[in-house]
Amino acid sequence: MVDILAIGAHPDDVELSCSGTLLKQIDSGYTVGLLDLCQGELGTRGTPDIRKKEADEAAQKMGAQFRWNAGLKDGFLFSNENNNRVVAAYIRRARPKFILANAPTDRHPDHGRSAEIAKEAFFLAGLKALRLELNGDELAAWRPKVLLHYIQDYHLVPDLVVDISSFMQQKLELVKTFSSQFYDPDSNEPETPISTKSFLDQLSGKARTYGRYAGFEFGEGFISPRPIGVGDINELV
Repeated sequence: MVDILAIGAHPDDVELSCSGTLLKQIDSGYTVGLLDLCQGELGTRGTPDIRKKEADEAAQKMGAQFRWNAGLKDGFLFSNENNNRVVAAYIRRARPKFILANAPTDRHPDHGRSAEIAKEAFFLAGLKALRLELNGDELAAWRPKVLLHYIQDYHLVPDLVVDISSFMQQKLELVKTFSSQFYDPDSNEPETPISTKSFLDQLSGKARTYGRYAGFEFGEGFISPRPIGVGDINELV
């Protein structure tokens, strides 16, 4: 159904961490779908309704084919049979070649746990003997080709860096769509680690750092749970 399925624990995880890559792939003709695992209902700022409107607007701006929500519980995104089966069912529904998922470890506990859910669901989705359904429809087994974890708040060493130099400004515009979550001098809501005035500058600085590793102006880093294979070393340049 899509080439790439980007999974985020919360609405805005994808935009903050890998939307430059998604914008680039869409610009090259690839199709992208988004899956948020929860509504961010335990978030300090905004409400689930506000965040859904922001998420839908961001998906439209990005050019994603769809944005689904798995309806799992914010704050309780543990890797267990129920959650893993739910996400595996969405993977079967989307039938992607690539999955981009949360960082394997991060400041927010849900991020690392969601990475584990995605990893387990990646495997479960391909098991022909496992029966999975969504909304009463049974879904055929599907095994994506590649799973990559994007990098979030913690600075992690990437296995792969994607050049997003031409898409950095568009990425920042997508992030700003989630206005309830970021700096607003008129807001009376409590400050969070991502609502400070300097946060977007820090986000750009991190992209510059990852880009510098690979000789780009801006980059997004990814971690692979298994070795990355190439048919020819010339594919690396």
